[in-house]
Amino acid sequence: MVFQSPRGTTDILPHDQPQWRSVEETARAVASQFGYEEITTPIFEDTALFARGIGSSTDILEKETYTFHDRGGDSMTLRPEGTAPVCRAYLQHGMHNLPQPVRLFYLVPNFRYERPQSGRYRAFNQFGIEVFGENDPYIDAEVIEVAWRYLAELGLRDLSLTINSIGDPSCRPSYIDHLKSYYQPHIAKVCEDCSRRINSNPLRLLDCKNEPCQQLIENAPKSIEMLCGPCEDHWNSLITNLDEIGLQYEVENRLVRGLDYYTRTVFEISPPDEGRMSVIAGGGRYDGLLEELGGTHTPGIGFGMGIERVIENIRRQNIPQNEHNQRTIMIAHIGSAAKLEAIKLSSQIRSKGGTSLVAPSRGLRSQLRYASHIKATEVVIIGDEEIQNGSFPVRNLGNSEQKNFSKSDILEMFSVS
Repeated sequence: MVFQSPRGTTDILPHDQPQWRSVEETARAVASQFGYEEITTPIFEDTALFARGIGSSTDILEKETYTFHDRGGDSMTLRPEGTAPVCRAYLQHGMHNLPQPVRLFYLVPNFRYERPQSGRYRAFNQFGIEVFGENDPYIDAEVIEVAWRYLAELGLRDLSLTINSIGDPSCRPSYIDHLKSYYQPHIAKVCEDCSRRINSNPLRLLDCKNEPCQQLIENAPKSIEMLCGPCEDHWNSLITNLDEIGLQYEVENRLVRGLDYYTRTVFEISPPDEGRMSVIAGGGRYDGLLEELGGTHTPGIGFGMGIERVIENIRRQNIPQNEHNQRTIMIAHIGSAAKLEAIKLSSQIRSKGGTSLVAPSRGLRSQLRYASHIKATEVVIIGDEEIQNGSFPVRNLGNSEQKNFSKSDILEMFSVS
């Protein structure tokens, strides 16, 4: 039997690692520019955290979580999304006592039992940010700008930003009543998921991707037309702030996002020609979530984006990778004494901060081919004569030039400390 990676997962192979490092380092750099600090939460949490946080009626909790009982009988769930665990950490560690707002970001693996497709995996990595303790819509615009700047920094082009407001507990119940009343006469026409959602999670009716439901969605009541006074003021201020920082956007009345905790602002960023079926980044405000998790009323807002999907779009747009400029030295050897000298010299180069490895025990021609394969930048060649003379040929694999150097010169040349 030849084992394969589990369905819906992928291996990040050595040749992919430089691009992954670049994408993750850019996330850290951009988040830090805006004053965000990194946080990492456990891979699994108490199942009840997600039931209370993301809602028991969402597709995630109903169909997609990896949940198990540990040996103590407690129900645990592999993290399906990043917000609820960061909220839990914020409350547990007393971050509500810090000067507000608290700005946090994370790069973590998540797990959902979804149908695998392009850019969507069951084990995936997420870049996300969360801001706690600020009601003002300027922070909504900032969160959107972080996502936009990050994707722009990676070189992604022709992206579209869509925004909406879904109100809050004051005005949303009335909107939901109107939405249900609109759908009720057409319930026989909708898909199976929507016939269930009309009672369990009515806002998700607007998020359905099935063709029979599209016409109904197009003519459905619009949430921004039924906002209460404070929500309308918040919405208008957000629009003003986005205009001030020069972000282009479209108002998308069907945009609700998929989790129960969202209030007021929701947004998504999508690649060209893909639409909402291939959203790169999405998020919004969740002013009641920390209260739901046992804290005091604390406003919050954030976003999440899958790193795999980001990389897929970078490759689709043929954006060149940053060149990998690390200098790698391979020590070739001819004979047993030369091999010992190669092991010693390679160790000494590494002790001075360089990158060095010993060639496999083969003929010199084969060793040089191996050096090209691993993308070594230089090869030091050691044989009995070189040991006796104390002078070693160093071949530059970029231009094929070869010169002799003493051991001390080699150590100085390849030192980075």
